[in-house]
Amino acid sequence: MSVFEINKNKDSTTRKMFLDGSVDIQRYDHIKYKQIDKLTEKQIGFFWQPNEVDIVKDSKDFRELTDNEQHIFTSNLKRQILLDSVQGRSPSLTLLPLVSIPELESWITLWTQNEGIHSRSYTHIIRNIYSDPSVVFDEMMDIKEIIDCSVDITKYYDVLQIMAAGYQINPSPKTLDHYQIKKQIWLTMNSINVLEGIRFYTSFACSWAFGELKQMEGNAKIIKLICRDENLHLGFTQLMLRLLPTDDTDFVKIKEECSEEVKQMFISAVDQEITWADYLFKDGSMIGLNKQLLTDYIHWIAHKRMTTLGIDSPYKGGSNPLPWTQKWIAGGDVQVANQEVENSQYIIGGTKQDVEEDTFTGFKL
Repeated sequence: MSVFEINKNKDSTTRKMFLDGSVDIQRYDHIKYKQIDKLTEKQIGFFWQPNEVDIVKDSKDFRELTDNEQHIFTSNLKRQILLDSVQGRSPSLTLLPLVSIPELESWITLWTQNEGIHSRSYTHIIRNIYSDPSVVFDEMMDIKEIIDCSVDITKYYDVLQIMAAGYQINPSPKTLDHYQIKKQIWLTMNSINVLEGIRFYTSFACSWAFGELKQMEGNAKIIKLICRDENLHLGFTQLMLRLLPTDDTDFVKIKEECSEEVKQMFISAVDQEITWADYLFKDGSMIGLNKQLLTDYIHWIAHKRMTTLGIDSPYKGGSNPLPWTQKWIAGGDVQVANQEVENSQYIIGGTKQDVEEDTFTGFKL
């Protein structure tokens, strides 16, 4: 397969999203799924860099934390580094070779870049509080709870990567079982949905709990920006899981075949998050947060994610057990001056498409 093949089906709006020829011309004036393109435009508008956030005070704050609070803070960074290391490369390696429409190709390329910003953010934070950042990075892979998580989130990617490599060599359905590739795409997309929607939130809640105590506020603001991005990525996976069965009828059958395995993905992720909370608080909790509160929060998040996709949830819904997290997720409660405080709501390049044909009716120049 060439990096640029002349696609016989010139109109990309009539192609399926995956396994329907390669993307040739990157044109965005005539596309099949405007919803995907709007997410891309929004992500471009969200562009930020970690050095835009002042984290100097965090160094002093970190030295004043207790030993168990330092453990909670640093351990969460280690786990987030793992999660974004996976997401920083895997979508491009596994999904991109299988894509057939330009708006999906564009989104995945930008998505990968965005996850790379998150990974650079963690290095930015660690350099500020540790004289030797290697202490953090070199110890990561010695933590069983992190290894267990890495195995669980990469297993679907790994199988799909092998399939994608085979597809690049010879995409013919006579050579490859396209149905099995589609099944792996479905499982992988669900695994990503679980990653983006659940696996970050134990770590996020801890970071924001420090921020609520006026500690490590620079880190909390960076995590807020990361969460804003991850919510957009979550929205993409949820959109894809709704669109795929309408885009390609094979996914209707695949969705049914994989329903129990997908449900188990959520349950496994929740169990791992609770195990992670055990690890975080093994030497003591922190003000305003403990294992039980985090467990209730993860159950609440999982219920919300599962019901959104129409999956029967074994967890309780109701109100948010940690209501103060909402202001870090939404960020709309407080108006701040940009010159005084790092304002994570400030967007560069964002536009609102709210002009209709009759908007300027009655106006004359």
